[in-house]
Amino acid sequence: MDRAGALADLAREVIACRACPRLVAWREQVAATRRAAFRHETYWGRPVPGFGDPGARIVVLGLAPAAHGANRTGRVFTGDRSGDFLFASMHRAGLANQPTSTHADDGLALHGVWVTASVKCAPPGNDPTPAERDACAGFLRAELDVLDPAVVVCLGAFGYQAACRHYGVRPRPRFGHGVEVAVPAGPVLLCSFHPSQQNTFTGRLTPAMLDDVFRRATELAAATNG
Repeated sequence: MDRAGALADLAREVIACRACPRLVAWREQVAATRRAAFRHETYWGRPVPGFGDPGARIVVLGLAPAAHGANRTGRVFTGDRSGDFLFASMHRAGLANQPTSTHADDGLALHGVWVTASVKCAPPGNDPTPAERDACAGFLRAELDVLDPAVVVCLGAFGYQAACRHYGVRPRPRFGHGVEVAVPAGPVLLCSFHPSQQNTFTGRLTPAMLDDVFRRATELAAATNG
C-alpha cells in the first residue's frame, strides 16, 4: 500500500480509538459543554490524526490536541493561537499554501511536511499521564514508520521525549531550542520551544526563532534528498 493509503487507514484507527477512559471522558465533555465563543459549533470530540503531505520528509511533532482547538476542529494545531503561530511560520518557509489554519475545510495544504501529536486526544490540563502517553505510542510509531522522515521537528520537551523513545536515543541530550540530534540510520531530531501562548506571548519563542527552525529543517531535508 502507498503512503497515502497507509496513513488514511491509520487515521481511521486513530479516530475510532477509545483506549483511555479519562481522555475519552474529557474530550467528550469538552465537546458537549463547549466554550462560549464556540457555542454554536459542533465539536469534533474524538482523537485527532496527523495531517499533511503523505510524501513529507519533515514531520512536526507536538504534544496533544488543544481542548478548544483541534478537539473542536478535528485537525491538528487548527483553531487556536498555537496553530496560528505555527502555520504562519510554515507558510513563510514555503511549507504551507496559506498562513492560517482555522477549520478542516479551509483549503490549507502542506508541502513536504506532516504535522502530528504524540498523544491523539485532548488531555485535561494539557497533561497526559505516562500510561496515556504509552497507550498512544503505537499510533505515533506507525505514523513515523510509514513516513520515514528525514527530520522530526520536536515542538517542546514532550514531543522531543516521544521522538527519542521511538528512535531509541539513549542517553537523551538535553532539550533546548535549536538542539539537533542525529539518529543513526534515522532522522535528525530538531528541537523548538512549543508555540504555546505561554512561550509566544512572553517572547520565549519569537516568529524569527521558529522561522530559523523551519529553515534548518528544509535544509536538512534537502540535503538528505540530495
